[in-house]
Amino acid sequence: MPKLESSFFLDEKMELEHLNYFNKNGFIVFRNFLSNSYVDMLLAELNRVEQLLINEGKQKINGVPLKYGKNLAGEKTIQRICFSSLFSDVFKKLLSDPRLDLLKEFLGVYEGRINEHEKDGLVINNYIRTPESSFSKMGWHTDSPRDLFLGKKIMPMLNIGIHLDECLYKNGGLRLLPGTHKQGMFKLLFGKKYFLDNADDPKEVGFDIFKGDLTIHCGKVWHRVKESSLYGEESRRRVMYIPMITGKKAPKNENSKTPLYHKITSKLKI
Repeated sequence: MPKLESSFFLDEKMELEHLNYFNKNGFIVFRNFLSNSYVDMLLAELNRVEQLLINEGKQKINGVPLKYGKNLAGEKTIQRICFSSLFSDVFKKLLSDPRLDLLKEFLGVYEGRINEHEKDGLVINNYIRTPESSFSKMGWHTDSPRDLFLGKKIMPMLNIGIHLDECLYKNGGLRLLPGTHKQGMFKLLFGKKYFLDNADDPKEVGFDIFKGDLTIHCGKVWHRVKESSLYGEESRRRVMYIPMITGKKAPKNENSKTPLYHKITSKLKI
C-alpha cells in the first residue's frame, strides 16, 4: 500500500507529462493550487453557509439529502453539503477559475463542463472521527454508475477535489486503485462491494495531501476514504468536490426527486 510522491503544479497550460500520468493512472495531484489564505477564506465561507442551512432547517437541496452529524461540542453540523455554490458568491467565483478549464484535456475528445446545477453540484465533505460523527470514512466505489441509476449511459467524467486541510498518508484519507479507469464494465460494477467494503487493498495508493492541493480522478477509478488513525479535531478532513461532466445537460432544481443511490447510501454508516 505505497504512498506516491507528486510534484505536479498547474499553471497556465497542461503539460504532456500531466496527460501521460493521468492516462496511465486515472488520477493526478497538483500541489499548491490555492494559497493558505485563500483556503482560510473558503473555510470561513463554509462555516457561514453551513450555519445558514442549519438555521433554515434544510434537509435536501435539489432532491439531494444533506448529511448531518454533530461537532465536538455535540452541536448539529452538516458533514456533506451539496450544491453549496448556490448559497455563496465566493464558491461560485471559485468554479470560474480559468485553471479548472485546463482539466478538460483529461477527457480527451469529450467536451467537459462544470455546471453547479448538475449531479450534486459543488459538494463539501467534512470527515472527522468522533463518537457522534456520521462521516469518518467512505467505502470503495466509483462515481460512474450514478448515471445508470438515472437511466442514462455512463459518460466520462472527472471528480475534482480541492483540499482544505492537511491529511498525511499515514493518517488515512484518499486511496485509489491505479489504472482501474480502463477496466471493463463487469469490474466497474462488481469489482468490490460498493461503499460496504473499506478494507485495505494491496494495490491501492495514496498521497500526503496538503491544504490547497488539487486532486483529479476519473469517474471510473475505484477509490475510497480511509478512516483517520487520529481522533477529534486532528482527524478532520474537508474537501470540496467539483464534477466535470460530459453528455446531455441535466440540471436539477427544487422539484428534483432524490436519486436511488442517495436513498441507499443514506441508510449506510459510511
